[in-house]
Amino acid sequence: MSVTERSNDGTIVVSPKNEADQSALVVISHGLGDTAEGFADVAEMLSKEMPYVKFILPTAPTQKVTMNMGMAMPSWYDIVGLDERSNENCKGIEESRQKLVDILDKEHETTGLAYNRMVLAGFSQGGALSLYTGLQMKEKLGAIVLMSGYLPAASKLAITPGVEDVPIMHCHGTQDMLVQAAMAEKSKMVAEAKGATDYTYKTYSIAHTVSMDEIADVREFLKSKLPPDDSCRITLKDPSQMSVKELKAVIRKAGLSQKAVGFMEKSEFVQLVSNYRDGKL
Repeated sequence: MSVTERSNDGTIVVSPKNEADQSALVVISHGLGDTAEGFADVAEMLSKEMPYVKFILPTAPTQKVTMNMGMAMPSWYDIVGLDERSNENCKGIEESRQKLVDILDKEHETTGLAYNRMVLAGFSQGGALSLYTGLQMKEKLGAIVLMSGYLPAASKLAITPGVEDVPIMHCHGTQDMLVQAAMAEKSKMVAEAKGATDYTYKTYSIAHTVSMDEIADVREFLKSKLPPDDSCRITLKDPSQMSVKELKAVIRKAGLSQKAVGFMEKSEFVQLVSNYRDGKL
């Protein structure tokens, strides 16, 4: 069973109700003009078959987009145009790339989760950012998934040595008039020319959107790259070392608030969280 949490900064997290069950992470980045809400239902659907995975869905900063007549909207970077030359002008992409890296690094540092149990995924501009970021990580990820995406700022891309064989799944619609299939195919060609060795490109008879068949294929791909593995479970902070605020947050997420009614001492909260994590409740 999973729990969906929403933060004031627009981030949505879908994670195992019992944090101790987590053994993998998937970060899903939305497309231009959208927010994390756009893929919340997809994350919740995937979590039903992959209950050990934590899904983090960040929301892009709001900024002016040249291609859309300078209108301000959630965007991972500025888009001047979708032709090959314009695609090199991606102001803000390095900041967004760092945001994704920070999410992955924080997960590793706070839980001990290995990078090969993490996946960057995204739709359209979010898929482009995932590919651009994933290929330049210092540590090799479990996989990269892009739906209706492309390779942005290709001339700047420098694949990190040792990351060349990270599995990439690129899903694209043959009827996509926004990010045309030719651009997607060129992205694959350029990525491979720069060293990518495990790039799978699959097409669907759809426009600039996702389909249930595509989501099903992504699900199976994720399950193959992030199979259940209890030996990879995260290392949680010892309840005795947590603040009362942190303990209450765990209790609230687990739906145990009623059991904590009347608690006065920190030791009581510690015992409740410990019992829950140990499966004694």
